[in-house]
Amino acid sequence: MRKIPTSLPIDLKKTDFGNHFVWGVSTAAYQIEGAYEKDDKGMSIWDNFTAKSKTIFGRHHGQVACDFYHRYREDILLMKSMHIKNFRFSISWPRLIPNGHSEVNRAGVDFYNRVIDFCLECGITPWVTLYHWDLPQALEAKGGWTNRDILGWFGEYARLCARCFGDRVKHWMVLNEPMVFTGAGYFLGVHAPGRRGLKSFLPAVHHATLCQALGGRILREEVKRSSIGTTFSCSQISPYSENEKDLIAAKKADTLLNRLFIEPTLGLGYPSENLKVLKRLERYQQPNDLKDMIFTFDFIGIQNYTREVVKHSYRVPYLRAKIVKASERDVPITLMDWEVYPPSIYEMIAKFNAYPGIKKIMITENGAAFEDKLKNGSVDDPKRVNYLQDYLKQVLKAKNEGLEVSGYFAWTFMDNFEWAEGYHSRFGLVYVDFTTQERIIKKSGKWFRAFLRS
Repeated sequence: MRKIPTSLPIDLKKTDFGNHFVWGVSTAAYQIEGAYEKDDKGMSIWDNFTAKSKTIFGRHHGQVACDFYHRYREDILLMKSMHIKNFRFSISWPRLIPNGHSEVNRAGVDFYNRVIDFCLECGITPWVTLYHWDLPQALEAKGGWTNRDILGWFGEYARLCARCFGDRVKHWMVLNEPMVFTGAGYFLGVHAPGRRGLKSFLPAVHHATLCQALGGRILREEVKRSSIGTTFSCSQISPYSENEKDLIAAKKADTLLNRLFIEPTLGLGYPSENLKVLKRLERYQQPNDLKDMIFTFDFIGIQNYTREVVKHSYRVPYLRAKIVKASERDVPITLMDWEVYPPSIYEMIAKFNAYPGIKKIMITENGAAFEDKLKNGSVDDPKRVNYLQDYLKQVLKAKNEGLEVSGYFAWTFMDNFEWAEGYHSRFGLVYVDFTTQERIIKKSGKWFRAFLRS
């Protein structure tokens, strides 16, 4: 494994990006809030999955997490001290509607009202994600994303959020990374709810695509002067070799990982011409679905961390392609075994710029997990500083070349529950001692603070 360079470039300035470029940090409800049974909150699929699954690192769970539910004022004040002006967070569906539909939990509504109001009091703009993977368990018991009734359930939830918070929240994202929550949760079974196979994956994909557009329409109808987006995970896909089979494998992987959800939203339909198994989505389509999948978002959030190198594999069904692990390729890696490859974020900005239907692009997640150690009351993480600066240089390169990119949100504000990685992988700008809940700004957080202050 090649070592990651730790020299810190110093020539990057906030002013290079212009006065209107948006800077912020991102989080997600289940990953930080804790209070999983507090004030009549319902169970989520992640509450259920972490209680039963043996695939989560250390059998960790989000029952307490960062205790943001009780410490939100402390954390928002810390953001303010770090000159962070934009805070992306998600709303917990089961905290608002414990059974998924019909009965509203006023305590949940009150909590998010307090968070939003305190953000605004501190001069921080809230950017709200409607769905960041914590589906109410009561809905999963009815089929979850595989049940077409989720269009009604999600529509009800989206309308409630818009009506409760839309007077103050003007920046919205409908879904977070639908490829991840359908692929990892409904095909591979490594994320909640732990389902496997095409029979779960394909209907979940189609219903998520419909809900993505439905949520956008509801927000546009309910929230005046709003800016509505949705977010996609994306990675540069490189073939392992110039062999024709590897080239085809890379094209198929790109279709699945980068094109599956954006293209139907733009009116291009599912990209089944490059991945024949996607033709099976047609069995779940009803009249008007192709039209109902379309919505013109005000912005698209792209979330990039790495690139993937792909080679042909007969053993992988449907795709005939597999990812070659970064640790097997003698490249710099993070704790997640993701390659540190800054040009990938430039390539993804260029890729999404090539779609004529996209108005604006925001980087809504980017960051890295490394082996952070608390020593003498501080965390020295030069690899993360270097990572952030190198990726931001690629964002600036894209902007200077005339490509549309209008903002950057770091993942993440503070160490949190990282899904299957539990608390092992720390992505935060702020270190969290999960025993005492003490917050300590890392060297990367101090760099980001100085960068934003400039």
